[in-house]
Amino acid sequence: MTLVRQPTRAALLLFAALPLPALAHTGVDLGLHHGFTAGFLHPLTGTDHLVAMLAVGLWSALAARRWPDLLAAPAAFSSMLLVGALLGMAGALLPAVEPSIAVSLLALGLLVMTRLRLPAPMAGLLVGLFALFHGHAHGQELGAGSGAAWALAGMLTASLLLHGAGIALGAALRRSQPWWPRLAGLVVVVFGAALLGAGA
Repeated sequence: MTLVRQPTRAALLLFAALPLPALAHTGVDLGLHHGFTAGFLHPLTGTDHLVAMLAVGLWSALAARRWPDLLAAPAAFSSMLLVGALLGMAGALLPAVEPSIAVSLLALGLLVMTRLRLPAPMAGLLVGLFALFHGHAHGQELGAGSGAAWALAGMLTASLLLHGAGIALGAALRRSQPWWPRLAGLVVVVFGAALLGAGA
């Protein structure tokens, strides 16, 4: 089968179908994203954030040896996503937010490709650092004011569901041909490299 023998070409084809301009952080929206529904939709409207959250769940399912390890990275990502969002909403500045988001996709893609197993605290620390930048970008978009708490609740709910979807996908890929996880990781790597090359 052609796709089996040429995973790189298949990854590039999948990558070409991604809407690259659909980033979740285009600037402060003066509170237009307030409310649970708007917050819930926010992580789903930016391909970079959506792919990152799916990749965290995917890597967790592919690499975890036991139940607590499976939850370490998604829990850390969600927690630090909230911290980063609060910093962004408060107007705090972080250096190189956009390049850091692109680098996080590169790293997550490589982790998925290699199925690298890390101790739970190290996995949590790594993805937590990534999530800080993702959350900051979300927080700047959401802004502060009335309805911000509901927007944060919606954003976290969507993020947890995306992690769950990634875990489900990873569980399916564990039972599939070994090249499928490599292909999935390669798609994330190529996407991250494209964002980095474009200046994120």
